[in-house]
Amino acid sequence: MSYSRLIVLCVFLCVDSFVGSNGVGVGAGDLSKEFLSYAKRQDFVDWLVGVRRRIHEYPELGYEEFKTSELIREELDNMGVRYRHPLAVTGVVGFVGTGEPPFVALRADMDALPMQELVEWEHKSKVPGKMHACGHDAHVAMLLGAARILQEHKKHIQGTVVLLFQPAEEGGCGAKRMIDEGALENVDAIFGLHVTPHIPAGVVASRPGPLLAGSGFFEAVIYGKGGHAALPQYSIDPILAASNVVISLQHLTSREADPLDSQVVTVAKFKGGEALNVIPESVTIGGTFRTFSKASFAKMKHRVKEVIINQAAVHRCNATVDFFQKDMPYFPATINDKSLHNHFVDVAGGLLGTNMVHNMERLMGSEDFAFYQEVIPGEFYFVGVGNSNNFETAHTPYFQINEDALPSGAALHASLASEYILRHTRRVPSHEEL
Repeated sequence: MSYSRLIVLCVFLCVDSFVGSNGVGVGAGDLSKEFLSYAKRQDFVDWLVGVRRRIHEYPELGYEEFKTSELIREELDNMGVRYRHPLAVTGVVGFVGTGEPPFVALRADMDALPMQELVEWEHKSKVPGKMHACGHDAHVAMLLGAARILQEHKKHIQGTVVLLFQPAEEGGCGAKRMIDEGALENVDAIFGLHVTPHIPAGVVASRPGPLLAGSGFFEAVIYGKGGHAALPQYSIDPILAASNVVISLQHLTSREADPLDSQVVTVAKFKGGEALNVIPESVTIGGTFRTFSKASFAKMKHRVKEVIINQAAVHRCNATVDFFQKDMPYFPATINDKSLHNHFVDVAGGLLGTNMVHNMERLMGSEDFAFYQEVIPGEFYFVGVGNSNNFETAHTPYFQINEDALPSGAALHASLASEYILRHTRRVPSHEEL
């Protein structure tokens, strides 16, 4: 073997394998198994569950996650992980690895919901009217867990993992603000997760292409003429007009939309009048509309406004419609990159077992992770936190999670990033190519 070929072979082997703590070569899949073994250590599990419970006890709403942000920075300091702060008011961006390409990001959202927790347990929310009812406390804990795993094995990370701790996912467009403030600088790809009680702990699920719908919100005020309820002929009844508006809006999906193009319009707010014998001057309605394509979204937005204004006019009322474009930009559809999805399936299957990786149906819920996917390729997946107790779904005061899922979720997050870096590190050409 020639000297030059020997050099090429040696470098090639360095690119394709790692050296473990015992001096034995560790391949990519073996490193993931090492991550999982590390994540199952009792000291790590106790720390990880403790972090989640600390966050759960003190939930904070969007752009108010100051205590959560402080906890994150304290934990990163303890690990020796460098970070930027603040971004988007309370956001934190951490960095593990060489500081050089390739760059891959992992994201967790931090905010809670304005909801009173009704689950009685030792670590119930201590903040009245606020609760982690969507599992973001678990998301932060798993990303911190991934950070600790990666930092403990940083000699194997021949690139940079960017850790995005993001505020205000629940309607505050925190992802968009993080992007605007430079959170994705140099980043080539991003992975995000969400817990779900609908699949058992230990199982993960996703799909390529459209996964979650794009969404928008609207609020309309329908103006009539108030008067005595016993003399409706002297009034213009906005309640009647608003009622017909709601019915007509439902026709947009049942009569106008392609049945194979999933769409939803839901009126979730209807407010008008106080007295039982007075026709009010106005009625306010509001809700959401969701689609998977931009074309369908644009058409739906146009028709929502058109139906509200014209149906109000039929009943001699006037109407104004607000889509909150300034304060709540539309969420795009969450569309998983096919290549990154294949990477997810491969890594998760190797780590957890192929039977623990499920293909899931599309959902009409939405996620501001989609803003990242509009800038760079991304993969969003779900981590099962259910058990035989059949936990309530998210966004309810009875929401719970099975904490047994936290260690494997942290290990999978770390593995997705580390193996992405390995597979995208510049490979040395073969002897023939030279």
